[in-house]
Amino acid sequence: MGYFHTRGLRGSLLEEMVNMTNDIYRKKGIALIQKIPTPIKPVEISKENRTISLGYFEQKSTVDYIGVAQGIPICFDAKETSQNSLPLQNIHKHQIEFMQDFEKQEGISFILVYFKKYTKYFILPLEKLKEFYDIKEKGGRKSIPYNEFGESLEIKINNFAYINYLEKLNEMM
Repeated sequence: MGYFHTRGLRGSLLEEMVNMTNDIYRKKGIALIQKIPTPIKPVEISKENRTISLGYFEQKSTVDYIGVAQGIPICFDAKETSQNSLPLQNIHKHQIEFMQDFEKQEGISFILVYFKKYTKYFILPLEKLKEFYDIKEKGGRKSIPYNEFGESLEIKINNFAYINYLEKLNEMM
């Protein structure tokens, strides 16, 4: 099977949990949130099993997920780290700009963060993300330390083993 040499597929555990959560939200009629695929231009395709063996990303991606929850548009990215901080190198200017434009249209933008080391999930609103991103852009710290993610941003995993990020988002609003 073909694969891409990229750092963009590292968050697969988090994305699987988010996908399961989104499926539960859809089945319960709470929200309709979809994973946005990154457009890939195939260069080599295996004729025998029709897999892409070589390709490149056609354009910059925006965010990982987009949809609507109870009539409110939301978009977010999912980030996973095994470090004591969230590296900001994995969040790009065009993603920040997209989320800002999304909020200008009365949507809500955020990132979901999974700290593997602590087995904890957090929601980080665009406003707070932008503060850290702006510091990085001015030559400051290039990551967000774990201790900046307090209990008010933590998403508790419930008995159903899914990331109920909408509940935390509702608390924050």
